[in-house]
Amino acid sequence: MAASPDLPDLEALMIELVQLEQRERELSGLRGKLHVRLDGFPNEVTERQERQLSGERRDVHRRIDELRAKLAPIRLRLEKDA
Repeated sequence: MAASPDLPDLEALMIELVQLEQRERELSGLRGKLHVRLDGFPNEVTERQERQLSGERRDVHRRIDELRAKLAPIRLRLEKDA
């Protein structure tokens, strides 16, 4: 049976969420290292890298929040039916 075009592809959403959560952990680790570097030797290049990384991290967080909001009702339904 084919999925309805009106319904989201749950498997794809879950995969994207897991991948974004992993990317967020990577970005947070890199950002932490940049902060240590900035604390010890502040410079324009590292500051620019930190701003770019922080921007990407914000975008990833925004998408994670969107996915969690889409998946929340489905998770609640599955827990209720279990």
